[in-house]
Amino acid sequence: MNFKEIYLSALSSIRQNKLRSFLTLLGVVIGIFSIIGVMTAINVLQQTVEENLGGLGASTFQVQKFPNMNMGNNRWKYFNRKNLNYRDFQRLLPKLKIVDYATAEDWNYGKIIRYKDKETKANIIVAGISHNWEFTNNLNIDMGRMITEMDETNGSHVIVLGYDVVDILMPNRNPVGEDVKIDGVKYRVIGVAERKGQRFGQSQDNRAYIPITTYFKYYGQASFTSLNYCFTVVDQDKFEEGMQEVINELRLIRGVKIGEENDFEIWTNASLIDNFNKMTAAIKIAAMIIASIALLASGIGIMNIMLVTVSERTREIGVRKSLGAKSRDILYQFMIEALILTEMGGVIGIILGVIMGNVVAVLMKTSVIFPWDWALIGLLVCSLISLIFGSYPAYKAARLDPIEALRYE
Repeated sequence: MNFKEIYLSALSSIRQNKLRSFLTLLGVVIGIFSIIGVMTAINVLQQTVEENLGGLGASTFQVQKFPNMNMGNNRWKYFNRKNLNYRDFQRLLPKLKIVDYATAEDWNYGKIIRYKDKETKANIIVAGISHNWEFTNNLNIDMGRMITEMDETNGSHVIVLGYDVVDILMPNRNPVGEDVKIDGVKYRVIGVAERKGQRFGQSQDNRAYIPITTYFKYYGQASFTSLNYCFTVVDQDKFEEGMQEVINELRLIRGVKIGEENDFEIWTNASLIDNFNKMTAAIKIAAMIIASIALLASGIGIMNIMLVTVSERTREIGVRKSLGAKSRDILYQFMIEALILTEMGGVIGIILGVIMGNVVAVLMKTSVIFPWDWALIGLLVCSLISLIFGSYPAYKAARLDPIEALRYE
């Protein structure tokens, strides 16, 4: 028999036993589906994190009270830290020699902005920011101007709007110079930030920016809230040196003793991505363990069903051998049957896994992906399963004596 005949014979046998074939490949489908689904979802999340962290430039780092990702049970350790306040920020500024831009910020969520008889939904984020914030956060102005040092010093009632606000309140006019109200307080619009789109599935244009000193008047004094500090070092060669400068000066200002750990967190895009990857690595390992158990069970199932198939087709094997089929032809036929079953299960599992994994991409409104590397790994694993668990039944079939096989009832 040539390879084509062996393949067609194997395919015909699978078709004749549809239920058995379905049950055989079901375990493979579940195993491959679980690992491909998880890996696809994680890859989508990693892609989203890397794309959306572009808002914090490569030359920028942030300092804050709490870590961005805290996997331990030590939140109270961070909660008991002193807040990062505006007074310490002002003391820090004159000490910085390497850092080019330094800003402070705080955020208040769920605000309504009103203009005449119109108002937004209660989903606007109001940010209190210091001057130069546009340089540390890659924010460009589309119309008007940004908040200046004079606005900050005077605590001016001025505001820069995002386009989500403008589209609702003043869609057909230039908003610069108009007055809007937040919590009954009037602000003069001095600028409109360029459209930023979405990040992590959330709009970056439903924001409004006011001087941080004005912000403190209505949303808490510096001593009652922990700020985020943001720093930019234009010269990449001095980036690490700039980070160390901030750490050293902040330790002195906050009274951290020599030998004690920092009582603040410092992070960059690279460190945040690295922490995220460490977190997802554990999920990947867990998914691989679960998938391995499912695939092991499916391999045992394949061996069991193939042994039953050999017993049922003993007379057929005897007839084939009496008509000139060689042992290797029988061996190849049963091996190909096992391979077709596992590869079919692998392909179905990959398709379902990719679909389910990319549900995350749809929900986060980001681009879908196809994990080619894991798909190839999945197909390779299926091939190994067929070789490992299908070889013994195939070898047993190939070794049958044709005379004894023909006598088999």
